[in-house]
Amino acid sequence: MTKLTRRLTPDITMLDSPETQTSAKIISDALSTPQDPLASVSTLELAQALAARLSITPNDWHRLKANRQARASEQAATALVYLLKDQPAESLARLQQAAGWLDRSISAPPCPTHGK
Repeated sequence: MTKLTRRLTPDITMLDSPETQTSAKIISDALSTPQDPLASVSTLELAQALAARLSITPNDWHRLKANRQARASEQAATALVYLLKDQPAESLARLQQAAGWLDRSISAPPCPTHGK
C-alpha cells in the first residue's frame, strides 16, 4: 500500500465510534428529509404571490408602463392565477395580452391621471 493510499483509507475503528455513527445519522436524516419550504403552500397561493410580486404598483406605473418585459410578466402571472381558478377564458385573455406585449402588437395606454 502506498503512502497516499494509507492516508486516504480510514481507520475502521474510527467508523464504529458513537460520535461518527451519530454524525452519520444526522447527515443521513438531513439528506432524506424534504427541505421544501413551500410544501405547505398551495399552487394557487404560489401563483397569487407571484402575480402580486410582478404587478405594477401605481407608484411604478409611469416608470414601467412601456416596459414590455414587466407588462408581459404581470399579465402572464395573472393568467396563471385565473387558470388555476378554473377560469380559462380570462386566463386566455391575459395570455394574449402578455403575447401582445412581447410581439409589440400592443403598446402602453395613456396615463390615467393625465387630462383630469
